[in-house]
Amino acid sequence: MKAKRSHSWWSYIGDMAMERKLLLVFLIIITLPLSVISVISFKSYSESIQANTVAYSEKLIDQMMDSIDDYIEDMKRISSMPAYVNDIKQNLIRSNRYYEQKQMMDSKGGSTQVAPGDFDLLLSIQRGIEGNISFINNIKRGTNSVYIFDGYGNGYYSAKDGGVRLDLEQSYKFWSGQSRDSSGEALLFGTQAYTSNLQSTRYAFTVVRKIVDGLWNPIGLIAVEANVSNLENQVAELDTVTHGKSIIVDEDGKVIYDSSQKLLTTDISRTNLFRQAAGNAGSFYDTVSGKERLNIYSSSAKTNWKVIISIPVDELTRGVKLTRNATFAATLIIIVLALIISIILSFALTKPLTQMIQLMKRVQNGDLDVTFRVRRRDEIGLLGHQFNRMLARIRQLIQDIYRIEEQKKEAELQALQSQINPHFIYNTLESIRMTAEINDDVEAADMVSILGKLLRYSTSDLSGTTTMKQELLYVRNYVELLGCRYPGRFVLQIDVPAALDNYSMIKLVFQPIIENAAYHGLDDTKPRMHLSITCEVTEQKLLFHIRDDGCGMEQATLDKLNDSLKHEMPPKKSINGGIGMKNVHQRIQLHYGAAYGIEVFSRPGEGTDVILSLPLQVQGAME
Repeated sequence: MKAKRSHSWWSYIGDMAMERKLLLVFLIIITLPLSVISVISFKSYSESIQANTVAYSEKLIDQMMDSIDDYIEDMKRISSMPAYVNDIKQNLIRSNRYYEQKQMMDSKGGSTQVAPGDFDLLLSIQRGIEGNISFINNIKRGTNSVYIFDGYGNGYYSAKDGGVRLDLEQSYKFWSGQSRDSSGEALLFGTQAYTSNLQSTRYAFTVVRKIVDGLWNPIGLIAVEANVSNLENQVAELDTVTHGKSIIVDEDGKVIYDSSQKLLTTDISRTNLFRQAAGNAGSFYDTVSGKERLNIYSSSAKTNWKVIISIPVDELTRGVKLTRNATFAATLIIIVLALIISIILSFALTKPLTQMIQLMKRVQNGDLDVTFRVRRRDEIGLLGHQFNRMLARIRQLIQDIYRIEEQKKEAELQALQSQINPHFIYNTLESIRMTAEINDDVEAADMVSILGKLLRYSTSDLSGTTTMKQELLYVRNYVELLGCRYPGRFVLQIDVPAALDNYSMIKLVFQPIIENAAYHGLDDTKPRMHLSITCEVTEQKLLFHIRDDGCGMEQATLDKLNDSLKHEMPPKKSINGGIGMKNVHQRIQLHYGAAYGIEVFSRPGEGTDVILSLPLQVQGAME
C-alpha cells in the first residue's frame, strides 16, 4: 500500500508541468536550507544560552555560598569568645554556684524566696554577662541575638531588635541535648521558627557551643542566632540575575531559606527536586505545573548546605525566541521574494519549451513546414537548432524515400518483364522426369525429382519461415543429390529430437554449411566424408553441431573465417553462386539477435565443427 502511494506521488510529480517542477525545485532549494539553518541556529543558540546560564549560575551560587560560609564562620568565632573573656566565665561560675546552693536548699525544704543579698548577686551576674553579650552582639553586623546559659539553664541575652525567644527553656533543652556529646566545638542548627516577645513569628539559624572553664569543665552554653533575613539580599540578588527562584536546604533536606519564604523549616527530603540534586554540584531539568525548568545546585563543603536555583526554560529562551521569530520572519520574506523570482525565471525558461511543444504538435499533425526561431545560444537554443535540423533531415528522407520507391517500382517492373515463371521450370522438369521414367532411366528420373524439390524449396520466399522438419528434409535431399553426383562419398547422420519438428525458423540455415563442408572440406585421401547434425539443448540456447571429418583448416584460415563472421561485411555467395556462411550468420543475427549465430572450430586433418546457436523457445517451437 505504501509502495503504491509512493509511486502515485512520484507519478504526480513526474506528470507536473515543467514550470511547476521548477517552482517546486526552487522552493525546496531555498526553503529547506533556510529552515534547517534556522532550526539549527535556534537549537545551538538555546543550548549555548542554557550552558552559559548553568556555568554563570554555578559561579554565582558558589560566591553566595562562600559569603554564607564566611558569615557562619564569623558566628562560630563569636561563639568562641566567652572562652577568652574571664568576666563571662567567672559570672557563669557564680551563677552556677548560686543555683546549685539554691537547689540544695530547695531540696532541704528551705525558703524559695530570693533574699536581698541574693538579688544583688543575681543582678551583678546578669549585668556582668549581658554587658559582655552586648559587646559581642555589636561585633558582627546582622547577628540578631546572643544567648548565654549557665549550667542550670538560666539564660542571659541581648537582642538588637528586641526580639527575644519566648521559648528559651525549650530551646535550651534542645540545644543542650544536641551538644551534650560535643567537646566544645561549634554546632550549626538550621532554620527554626520561634515566637518573639513582640508576639511575631520569626525564623533564624543558630550556632551553639559549650562554654568550658580552664579545666575544660562545661560551665554553660552560648547560642549565636541570625535571622534568615540576613540571607534575603543575597538570594534576591541571585534571583534577579538568573530570573529564577532559589532555595537553601541542609543536608537532611530541611529548608533553610527560599525566595518566597513559604517553605521555611519544611522538610523536602522526599521531593523529586531534592532527590535529583544529588552530589555536590550539577544541573537537571524537570517539569512543574506543566512548565519546564532548569535546576542548578551547588553545596558548601563547610556547612553541607545546598543552594538550588530553579529557572523557567521560557525565561532562558525568551531572547532566543525573539531571535527565532526575527529569523523566521526574515526567512518568510526571503521565501516570498524567491517565489516571485522563481515564477519569473520558470516562465522565462519554459516559454521557449512551450513554443517548441506547439511546433511539435503541428509536426505530429503532418505540418513539416515549421521552424523554431533560435534567439539564444543556451541549451534551449541548441535544442531548437537540432529540432530545425531534424525537420530538414526528415523532409530530405521523405524525398529520398519517394525517389527510392520510384526506383524500386521501376526495378520490379523490369524484373517482372525479364522473369521466367518458376512454375514453367517445375513443369518442364516434371516432363523430363516422366520422359526418363518412360525410357526406364530411373536414376535420371530420381535426380530430376530431387532437383525439382530443391528448386521449389529454394526459389520460394527466402524471407519466410519454415519448420525444423522441412529444413532438415531439404538438407537430406541436398545430400542425396550429392550422392547421385558422387556415389558413396557422403554419409549424413541427423540426431535432432522429434520434439523440435515444429520449431519455427528461417529458411536455408543448415544447407549452406553442409554445402561448404562438401566442397571445401572433402578429403580425397578418405573414401567417404561423414556429415552429422546433432542438437544440444542448454538452459538458454539450442546449439546445433554441424560436423564433418574432412581435411579441416589451418589456424590462420580459421581465425580469418571467424573474424569475418564477427565483423559487418556484405554477404558473399558460396560455391557456384550459393548462399554463404556469412549470409546465414547475418540473417540469424538480424532475425534472432546478436546473441545467436555461427562459430567455427577446426583442426587440420581432423575435420570441422560448426556450432549454430538458435533461441531455446520460439513461438510455434516444440508444440
